[in-house]
Amino acid sequence: MVILKGIPSILTPELLYVLAQMGHGDELVLADANFPASSICKCGPVEIRADGVGIPELLKAILKLFPLDTYEDSAAVMDLVQSDKLKGLKVPVWDQYSDLLKQAGSDGNLKFVERFAFYERAKKAFAVVATGETALYGNLIIKKGVIPPGEQR
Repeated sequence: MVILKGIPSILTPELLYVLAQMGHGDELVLADANFPASSICKCGPVEIRADGVGIPELLKAILKLFPLDTYEDSAAVMDLVQSDKLKGLKVPVWDQYSDLLKQAGSDGNLKFVERFAFYERAKKAFAVVATGETALYGNLIIKKGVIPPGEQR
């Protein structure tokens, strides 16, 4: 647990360090409990553990410190596989992500990325945060933006 003024205590020292190391355009994967985080991280991304933590709660804390990129693919989720689309599966956690992104100044739009393309994109991410999120299709990728010179305090 981190006890610092202005830093949400849910953010671990390891995660804070990774967020600080990331540059413009680097991506962070917030992975649900079913995501193959350790396997993906064998391809290069740093693995951060946040077991037992839900992604909406973690995303809210991260967005207090993390500038989002302004491009259309600055937030992406894993799209439903065809069988789940045919079933009409709903993913309410996506609405939570969109709302949190809007509160952080984004347009809140999520890009839908096919499952295996999502895995490939995750392999190129700076880091993967393995969470305890139990929502199906709860995985989220966010892209780091820039902080203008006047706001770097």
